[in-house]
Amino acid sequence: MLKVLHINQSDLSGGAAIASYSLHRGLLDRGIDSRLLVGRSQSKSDRVATIPRKHRLENPIASITRPLGFNYVQYVGAFDILKHEFYQNADLLNFHNLHGGTFNYLAIPLLTENKPAVFTLHDMWSFTGHCSYSYDCDRWKIGCGRCPYPHIYPAIKKDNTRLVWKLKDWVYRRSDLTVVTPSRWLAGLAKLSMLNRFPIHHIPNGIDVDAYQPRDPAICKELLGIQADKKVLMFGADSIKDPRKGSNILLQALSSLPASVKAETILLTIGNSSEAISEVVGIETLNLGYVSHARFKAIAYSAADLFIFPTRADNLPLMLQESMSCGTPMVSFKIGGVPDLVRPGITGYLAEPGNASDLNNGIVQLLEDNSLRERMSRECRAIALAEYSLDLQIRRYIDLYEQILLSKAKTLAAHD
Repeated sequence: MLKVLHINQSDLSGGAAIASYSLHRGLLDRGIDSRLLVGRSQSKSDRVATIPRKHRLENPIASITRPLGFNYVQYVGAFDILKHEFYQNADLLNFHNLHGGTFNYLAIPLLTENKPAVFTLHDMWSFTGHCSYSYDCDRWKIGCGRCPYPHIYPAIKKDNTRLVWKLKDWVYRRSDLTVVTPSRWLAGLAKLSMLNRFPIHHIPNGIDVDAYQPRDPAICKELLGIQADKKVLMFGADSIKDPRKGSNILLQALSSLPASVKAETILLTIGNSSEAISEVVGIETLNLGYVSHARFKAIAYSAADLFIFPTRADNLPLMLQESMSCGTPMVSFKIGGVPDLVRPGITGYLAEPGNASDLNNGIVQLLEDNSLRERMSRECRAIALAEYSLDLQIRRYIDLYEQILLSKAKTLAAHD
């Protein structure tokens, strides 16, 4: 039986964690012995454990390294993963989101010395001097330094991005990795980065297309208490205060909608959004709060005529995948991996990055064209089934794992 150990910052907190946990569960369903080591654990499973910690050492080290702009290197307990039974029993490792948790990337060479590893990228952090998204900066191609965005996540207190970049490059020169990216965009960037020394594969994250499937919009509206004649715009406002999510751009776009459109529209939000949205944009708002249950989220997506996603930077957004699988057309920006999902004239409207006026145009255009939305809805569901099912993702990962292990076995045999 193939044994895989996933290493991530969390098991259930955030899009990257949810994606890797779905992969873990899918592997288990197909007879793979899958386990997780994470920085923060929320699930109650004997297959999930936390990364070892050495608290007495972490604080003194952090007091020196963090002011110098070296994040995460204080977590020396990560080197003890080598002694953990999950690691010792694993045939292969799968690294995921290694920032924001308690993993030390300096441990990668040691951990991959005797076990091959897949490194699934969820953003740009693995090849930059500190940031998870570089926006319009491409200094990561030439070694970083003179960082224009030291305060974006994960923020640094001092610009030593050139040294951190060199440190990551040093780590990768001594590691055995195969890189996987969920979006074509991130695959393209990885091929221009220090990671281009490794094989790079494009495997999109999969979603549960049975849980996220189209439902009767009229019934869904009734269940949510929405008038049948209302047009519904949906917005995932889980991080409304996060500048990267672009909620301020959305507010601009909604505020400038024609009065006639506002009168016949309701804004449906999920997540911890502000109740002030209704007052700011002059549109009736229904906030469902934080929703974790997939089938309830599917009801919300199915009640919506459009899903609006005004992101400034993203990889392969989970909420867009969920919307697509439920047959709800999308309006977003031509940024990052978004065009993999939002295909102009097919599954939605792609506005120019950061342009609230163009976002507004997309919303109005699709709201006013019922037949276009119906056609897009069918395309959304068909593409989700053909390209983004969890089953397809699992098959691709298992094939890759087996290919890597076979290659390693041949290499070892050649050296005997």
